[in-house]
Amino acid sequence: MTLTGKDLRGITVATVLPFDEAGAIDWDGYAAVLDHCAQPATTDCVFVNGHAGEATALTDAEKIEVIRRTRDHIGAGRPLLAGIVPTGIPDALRQAEALREAGADVAVIFPPEALGGGNANTAAAVRMYELLAREIQMPLSHFQFPIASGFGLSTPVLAEIAQIPEVIAIKEGSATLLAYDENRRAVKAAGPDTAILPSNFHWFFAQVALGGDGILSGLASLVPGLLADLWRASEEMDLAKMRAANDRLYPVVRAIYGPAPVVDMHTRMKDGLQMMGVIRNAAPRLPLLPQSEAVREGVRMALIAAEVL
Repeated sequence: MTLTGKDLRGITVATVLPFDEAGAIDWDGYAAVLDHCAQPATTDCVFVNGHAGEATALTDAEKIEVIRRTRDHIGAGRPLLAGIVPTGIPDALRQAEALREAGADVAVIFPPEALGGGNANTAAAVRMYELLAREIQMPLSHFQFPIASGFGLSTPVLAEIAQIPEVIAIKEGSATLLAYDENRRAVKAAGPDTAILPSNFHWFFAQVALGGDGILSGLASLVPGLLADLWRASEEMDLAKMRAANDRLYPVVRAIYGPAPVVDMHTRMKDGLQMMGVIRNAAPRLPLLPQSEAVREGVRMALIAAEVL
């Protein structure tokens, strides 16, 4: 299935990945997660092997098995995106060939190590995507980080990347409202068919109010219906419905993303799934750590407040 940006419109769940008590992937638990969060009623696309799925803690074989099992579970007609976290271009090419053979439709490219260091205006990112487009010959998406991370790209560079036909989407996580809006406008002007998939988790409401092609979030692993309600209300241009959906989301967003360090957000999502009875074990793989009882209690109270527990 060859996709365009229009095929990615709507809710994209970035799936979390449960492990058993010994640290092995809990495949039955993962199937239950997909049953919970990847239903067509709430979710349009599935994104695996990203931050939510602890991709950097997986072996190459495990990442491929995640893709295969996800494809088998969701069927051939649903868009499946898979992350590539490369050390460089040879590694990106190697991973892309494997994920395409495993059944992924779109390769989501995280910035390689060599693009770190805060050079947001580098043309190297554009040249990299031109090369990947020629060699991989499958739809690509760029994973945009905040500028402050040292891995984010400037608005003009993103606009250049959006003109590459194989780049069908930008996973937009710039972390400020101004940067998001500037990037969204520039990308749409340069490549009107390039999907903007907002993933700025502190302000879901604001980004869909400004405009975008959906929501891409690990939070959809936990509360897909709440995000779907917000997205549908935005599509209807119904401010009252958007506010109501956002009010239900708010306690969950604060419990998941509020406590430091924010890198533990996906473990907190798994804590919530454990409380809901979807998975048996919420513990992540190192270097991430289980959450304190105080943080877990905050998640529990938030789910109760949102009326999903």
